[in-house]
Amino acid sequence: MYGRWSVTLPIMREQTTMRIKIITVFSFLVISHSSVSAQDRLPAIPPDQLSDAQKKASDDFFAVRKVPVFGPFTPLLRSPELMTNASNMGMHLRYRSTLPLRLSEFIILITAREWNQQLEWHIHQPIALKAGLDPAIASAVQEGRRPDRMDEEESIVYAFSTELQHNKAVSDVTYKRAVDKFGEQGTVDMAGVNGYYTLLAMCMNAAQTALPDGSAPQLPVLVK
Repeated sequence: MYGRWSVTLPIMREQTTMRIKIITVFSFLVISHSSVSAQDRLPAIPPDQLSDAQKKASDDFFAVRKVPVFGPFTPLLRSPELMTNASNMGMHLRYRSTLPLRLSEFIILITAREWNQQLEWHIHQPIALKAGLDPAIASAVQEGRRPDRMDEEESIVYAFSTELQHNKAVSDVTYKRAVDKFGEQGTVDMAGVNGYYTLLAMCMNAAQTALPDGSAPQLPVLVK
């Protein structure tokens, strides 16, 4: 009996390793194929084709952000007033909320991973690291797993955001932890960051907004 298991177990381990390798290769191929074959449905509008409302929205965007319309705001420019309001909300949530930038960016990475939004991740992963988020935490989110080591604030943010994204609700225990740590305003800001970057992710997914030329997708396909 023990002799049979001593032969079977190594074979099972080899089979498991092979399955993991196959899944990894398959995920890479899916990402590569998607990045090549997906066509941007709502690319940048040539300046000479902008409507008066779109030109004003573009000018206002540049006046506030000091950069031309980019990323998620490119498809949103088809609805100029929506783009302007979305941009203003984003400026508040990232720079004027009660949450430290490190935690706001952590939420954005969780949202990008939840929605498989490559451009959102591409833009915000470097910002999150620069803001002080541990690279190991970002890598864990990228791989679709709970980070091993988080401080109290990060643990609350992770629980709150993943419950809201996955369950469409927040448990009483997690809600109390959030309010005790961040107050009611901070808790609402947390929900706001989740909701705002979900809006941007949905718009970009619908538009198939492309990564910058020469940029590779960084989010692997998660096999559930």
